[in-house]
Amino acid sequence: MIHARDVLDGFSVSFWLPIGALTVALVIKLPSLVKMWRDPMLRAVGGLLLFACAVFVFASPAVIGWTNRVTGVPNIAAPLVYSLLTALCASWLLLIVAWRNGLSDRSASTRRAARWVVFAYAGVVVALWVLFWLADVPVERRQDLDTYYANTPFMREEILLYLLAHTVACSITARLIWNWVRTDGLDAWLRWGLRFLGVGYATNLLFDAAKLTAVIARLTGNDLDWLSTYLAPSAACLSATMVATGFIIPHGGQYLHERWRIRLAHRRLRPLYLLLRTVNGGGAPFAPRATGELRLIRRETYIRDVLLQLSRHLDEELRERSYDAAVELGFEPGRAKALAAAVTILDAVAARERDAPGDGAGPDTTYLLQEIQAVSRALRHRDHIEAVRSRAAAPGRENARA
Repeated sequence: MIHARDVLDGFSVSFWLPIGALTVALVIKLPSLVKMWRDPMLRAVGGLLLFACAVFVFASPAVIGWTNRVTGVPNIAAPLVYSLLTALCASWLLLIVAWRNGLSDRSASTRRAARWVVFAYAGVVVALWVLFWLADVPVERRQDLDTYYANTPFMREEILLYLLAHTVACSITARLIWNWVRTDGLDAWLRWGLRFLGVGYATNLLFDAAKLTAVIARLTGNDLDWLSTYLAPSAACLSATMVATGFIIPHGGQYLHERWRIRLAHRRLRPLYLLLRTVNGGGAPFAPRATGELRLIRRETYIRDVLLQLSRHLDEELRERSYDAAVELGFEPGRAKALAAAVTILDAVAARERDAPGDGAGPDTTYLLQEIQAVSRALRHRDHIEAVRSRAAAPGRENARA
């Protein structure tokens, strides 16, 4: 009886890295695949990742042996792996077809190109199985089948056919991806993802070169089997890992960047938040399991609510004098506005603590409500605020605008 442990123990460590990376990429893409399955590009990406995982699982020596034993047919794992690899090649080209003219393209030429890819590579798969049944391959070979049977009729043609189909697909994909890397206007994360994809597909050509060189060497009476047995699998593992990374980077990078942006925005509001907590003694509602977005929204809402309460105490003339003072001190206009607002808010908080009632409905607080991030950052530099405050309070400054 064959146990799962026996199969897993036979995995080469090198196979785990691409399988793990491809699985992570597939899991990341899965929500989009479920929601937008009708999108041909997403279907191509899903098929690519799925077939890539299947190739490495079924190409491992342990699973090759298991497949041969279960079916009772020596080396039947060979056409199975070749077929999965050919399907993977088709998914590469379908992805290229879907990307070629953008997501909105549903033209007849695009559909025709996709059909050509499907029919051509489906034909290759059928030919692989026909050639296998015509070949005589009684001796099981788990790692060196390509070179061991390189001179065997029909098996020789099968090996060359799958390598040719793989080389053609890989060459086209690598070339077009490197062309896209140089396209203007790409998101930085997408550009890095394309670079990894380009390197991955270029490395796949090393797999083809190693395999073809070893097979041709056998056909000419030489022995370079180590290229096929050792170098080619290593190149394939590296290639698959790079391709998976290329799919992970745009999504993972954008997600982490957005998490960091929200966390940083929440942290930058802390000085203004702590200052305004002294006004009413409370704070934003705290929820341990709240998302970063919710915590940021609550902090922003709290700050704006308290600023509206302070509006009667805001001194517009003080803000204008502070802005002029900040500009005179050499601060650029945006920074000067933030420093002037910080001085005005500090004065309003002090006025409220003194129970000074304030006059009328208060000045327009639009700038304060919209630029709370800039004002909060200004509060981190109390030396700048004090310099602006002192200059704004200098004798004669009150009448400077009159």
